[in-house]
Amino acid sequence: MQYKKITINPLSGAMGAEIEGVDLSQRLDNQTFDEIHQALLENLVIIFHDQTLGPNECKAFARKFGSLEPYPFVKGLPEHPEIFEIRKEPDEKRNFGGKWHSDMSFTNMPPMGTMLYALEVPSKGGDTMLTNLYLAYDSLSDGMKELLEGMNAEYSAALKNSGGRVARMNSTRFDVANLDRAEECSFHPIIRTHPQTNKKALYISAAHLARFEDMTVEESKPLLDFLREHASEPDFTCRVPYRKGTLVLWDNRCTQHRALNDYHGERRVMHRLTIGSNEVPQ
Repeated sequence: MQYKKITINPLSGAMGAEIEGVDLSQRLDNQTFDEIHQALLENLVIIFHDQTLGPNECKAFARKFGSLEPYPFVKGLPEHPEIFEIRKEPDEKRNFGGKWHSDMSFTNMPPMGTMLYALEVPSKGGDTMLTNLYLAYDSLSDGMKELLEGMNAEYSAALKNSGGRVARMNSTRFDVANLDRAEECSFHPIIRTHPQTNKKALYISAAHLARFEDMTVEESKPLLDFLREHASEPDFTCRVPYRKGTLVLWDNRCTQHRALNDYHGERRVMHRLTIGSNEVPQ
């Protein structure tokens, strides 16, 4: 697409773009939004630096892409339940979202996208890594693609490999909620066709993948371990940097991500919004 209203600066050879020439606190005309939307589809993650936004402005922009969904396990802001605050204090060692995953893949209709707005950032570090799951699929052998076609996998919220979600959430300072849903799981195709680009992606959510449908965990493990490792190959990735006022939006349908935990002794505060999907459950 030829962009006339915005400027695109690629973030890496694999994915990602920084967008200039847009003030998200102002009303966007149709062409500007159409270009932003196309930039998301083409680059999978888009970054806007130096924005000055309150919760209402963040919600207004996110709603242009779809309805907002509260994150199930953390209570949102009192006046903005669609937003929850991701905060790591200087004395904390564990961060939130530190393993490769695609957000809320354990739900029946995983979200279309995730948006983060940076309120406070460390002097260094605290970036987000993302991986391009189109490239992960494209680089598989024809034999592996044929094997995986039509296979479903279970995506679980339980996180049994890290002590269980209840224990994990209760060890944080978040105001947790809905832990009765901690065992929630859903089945989705391991090869997913994007509803807007019609491109195939390897739908890997490494921290949530439990097993293949009609197989045991033990039977599934060798192939799932290979796919987890394959999907995060460095050649498929980009690294998103933040500064105060950075807004980032990524497409959960063709990416997975992890928050880097390389800023001990400093504070990092983000507002997160989850954008729902209009797809028919598969």
